[in-house]
Amino acid sequence: MATSGTPATGGLRRVIKVGTSLLRGTPERPTAAVIADLAASFGRQQRRGDRLALVTSGAVGLGCEALRFSKRPTEVVALQAAAAVGQGRLMGLYQEAFAVRGMAVAQVLLTRSDLASRRRYQNACRTLEQLLEWGVLPVVNENDTLATDELRFGDNDTLSALVAVAIGADELVLLTDVDRLYSGNPRTDADASPIEEVRDLAELERLGHVAAGGGQWGTGGMTTKLAAARIATSSGIRVRLADGRDPAVLEALFAGEKVGTVFQPSATPLADRKSWLAHALLVKGSVRVDAGAERALLQQGASLLAVGIRAVEGHFSRRDAVRVLASDGRELGRGLTTLSSEELRRIMGLSSEEVRRRLGPVGDAVVHRDQLVLTCLAT
Repeated sequence: MATSGTPATGGLRRVIKVGTSLLRGTPERPTAAVIADLAASFGRQQRRGDRLALVTSGAVGLGCEALRFSKRPTEVVALQAAAAVGQGRLMGLYQEAFAVRGMAVAQVLLTRSDLASRRRYQNACRTLEQLLEWGVLPVVNENDTLATDELRFGDNDTLSALVAVAIGADELVLLTDVDRLYSGNPRTDADASPIEEVRDLAELERLGHVAAGGGQWGTGGMTTKLAAARIATSSGIRVRLADGRDPAVLEALFAGEKVGTVFQPSATPLADRKSWLAHALLVKGSVRVDAGAERALLQQGASLLAVGIRAVEGHFSRRDAVRVLASDGRELGRGLTTLSSEELRRIMGLSSEEVRRRLGPVGDAVVHRDQLVLTCLAT
């Protein structure tokens, strides 16, 4: 397949996330005009050689608009129904605007479970990769019509970061309704100062206190954007945050201009599987370990053994994802457990020989180091 927008080799891979607050539009710049501006910028950049993916919000907002709701519903079933009304309308706007620029678009709807399963995650990666190879723009959204509370990303900032990891992006662009990150909430704090660059993950963690919640029509806010930046930068992806209300901003970002806030990628990024373990899994419970196990995990790269476990929290099965916590509750890492919560409660604190006497021929590792990522080292 070939399209007029098929990219040349050698360009960057970029994921651009556009939020509900932008897509709802204004009387002066309605939703269709916002999307038309995006299409113009995307078309030019794809012809320059970039491979692009778009993560979009807006289905629920457009559904509410079509249904003439005065405020966003709060019940899950109402949000799902509003998304069903709005999703087709949203994709119609994208298809029309991008067709004018000679670009084909593809709707990709995901739930958290699609990325929490390693097999389904790899399938999603292959699908996105094929679309990029064809020069087709993936338009990714959470499957709000089907996702339950348990399986939701909660916001498309997180989804955009996971998509960026999935396609091996060079850059994630978060378009929002503020011009950059500030030391405080600029809407309420007159002394809030702009932050042009966040150099590493430690600095990013220290900035968490400046985050503010989302507005009526959005589910994000600066909290979720910082979380998305953490996911992406820890995987070696640069993140740019800027004001999408200005149609010229995206062109400036594509040109490499100093606009908004840039979050620099980690100098020691997580590998693909470790990134998936750290960020995409649905965690079902946790295990608390003693000081000796903590040292073995952090300093020796060891697997987690039953002898070092002091408490088991939650209910989970074999091969489920769990958090590994220090005795004081700090998260040390995440991984896949070889034993269920019931089995672990029977053998925690015991030596490997005692474990085998109680459970039979099981491996020594409760969480093998190959199935474990140490999230505390990314802070």
